[in-house]
Amino acid sequence: MSNLFDKLAKTVETAEPVDTETALEILNINNVDFPMLLGFANKLRVKTQGEKIHMCAIMNAKSGACGEDCAFCAQSGHHNTAVDVYPMKDSGTIAKIHESVSKDTHCFGVVTAGGELNSGDIDILADTIAKNKTGAAWSASLGIISDEQLLKLKNAGMSRYHHNIETAKSFYPQVCSTQSHDLRVDMAKRVKKAGLSLCCGGIMGVGESKAQRVELAFELNEIGSDIIPLNFLVAIKGTKLENMPQVKPLDILKTVAMFRFVNPKTEIKAAGGRVHLRDLQTMLFFAGANSLITGGLLTTANCETDADRRMLADLELEIANNN
Repeated sequence: MSNLFDKLAKTVETAEPVDTETALEILNINNVDFPMLLGFANKLRVKTQGEKIHMCAIMNAKSGACGEDCAFCAQSGHHNTAVDVYPMKDSGTIAKIHESVSKDTHCFGVVTAGGELNSGDIDILADTIAKNKTGAAWSASLGIISDEQLLKLKNAGMSRYHHNIETAKSFYPQVCSTQSHDLRVDMAKRVKKAGLSLCCGGIMGVGESKAQRVELAFELNEIGSDIIPLNFLVAIKGTKLENMPQVKPLDILKTVAMFRFVNPKTEIKAAGGRVHLRDLQTMLFFAGANSLITGGLLTTANCETDADRRMLADLELEIANNN
């Protein structure tokens, strides 16, 4: 075990990624040595990211009836769930929510389901962004869109685009059959090419192996994701994964640490499923996360912003502003 800690110490010193063998060792570390892992991960977070924690908020701007069959998703039209189905929200509603979260958050993401947006929906969002440039930075998660649509949103004032690749390429066919892994990766690369900040991560606890989690971490490193949101499955009745066992808290924290050591200079965001940590939420930052989604998610539970602010205050961690 001392050899593992020697390698982690070197990464703290150099800020260079660990190799695949070391990444897998992190996931398999025994619980007795787990606190030492947190010590190294926390030092690496502070060295490469600083002490401030980024908080972002999202809104479900277009819900349900999605044509993709992602096994975990309540919004897939292939599943029988109780999720709300509604068209694109109007500009006033989007702007109002953006204003309401701007006091507490660094970035605000507009998320849509249901496949590619039409030009009218893109125009609504671009117009809203252009007219509301103060406050939290604008982000969007709209699925596969064209380069022209990306540039329209960027020119309106959007600074970030979110598009997960979901899971490792070797496991992806078990998660989705209607949209290829290569298409997702291509979309992520086009975001980078357009000069936008790329928020690209995945979901764990969907049946993948530990080696496939490591595979995903290195794929995201290769893509050059600027922010890696880490989601952990919240099994929803009516989806293909409704009976999947819940991810254990220490498993979540070891996974966060592994992603930090594979992607030392990247923002690591605690996203969906962090509620599984229960009383261990504060350990996210010692494990290497420096960002989180606060408030409402799309279809699953999350932590309220007041509780997140209180948690960060107790840890004497400063919240990054939106400047």
